[in-house]
Amino acid sequence: MKKFKPALALIIVIALYSCSTVPLTGRRQLSLVGDADVNQSAAASYKQLLTDPKTKVITSSADAQRIKRIGSRLSAAIERYLNDNGYGNQYSFQWEFNLIQSSEVNAWCMPGGKVAVYSGLLPVANTDAYLAVVMGHEIGHAIARHSAERISQQMAVQGVGGAVGVATAGQSSATQGIINQLYGVGGNLVLLKYSRSQESEADRLGLTFMAMAGYDPHNAVAFWQRMAAQNKGGAQPELLSTHPADATRIQDIQNRIPEAMKYYKP
Repeated sequence: MKKFKPALALIIVIALYSCSTVPLTGRRQLSLVGDADVNQSAAASYKQLLTDPKTKVITSSADAQRIKRIGSRLSAAIERYLNDNGYGNQYSFQWEFNLIQSSEVNAWCMPGGKVAVYSGLLPVANTDAYLAVVMGHEIGHAIARHSAERISQQMAVQGVGGAVGVATAGQSSATQGIINQLYGVGGNLVLLKYSRSQESEADRLGLTFMAMAGYDPHNAVAFWQRMAAQNKGGAQPELLSTHPADATRIQDIQNRIPEAMKYYKP
């Protein structure tokens, strides 16, 4: 029987002991980088984006205030859920919600609760409930630590030496570089391209989060049908890039509505 190489054995040990659990879904995930480091780097990247002369942040319009109001309802409901279910000490989010002028049909949430909605999304998400669908979904990525998971996967691929170095030394500049790459900060603004499994998990979390915030989860089906219609006339919206097939996603959401309705309080 061949012996394990020391580096391979160390990777296995790290993988076994460097795991976290996703709230609500209970999924175990690889976690080689701490939240504090990732959130700090994300906050720096978010500030870099908002202060970039090429970025136009809309602050005084009714739509901008809608984004902040819906974000406040979602974040308050999520914080209550995390605190009530023993996750409160695992998250330290400094929530921000901003509307950015762009023709892209897109939105995203960086680690630590840094949310951006593009104005190009508003004609499709033309109700508060539809916006709650999108924002809840994007926040779901952050609550599930999908960025940190992808960073951990990158580090594991690059080798255990680098993984241990970043995980133990808190190299926020290196982490920020990865976050900038994932979100396209400093270049073309693109949605972080998650795997299909992460998208489905974010759908599940977002559906429940919007219910917790008092938005009827049934609206999610109608919204994603509207998004699917956007995909038939030309270029695919960024919000749908590398995501599950429209019909599959909508069916999965329909199947998850009974779970989300348990949390719904109009």
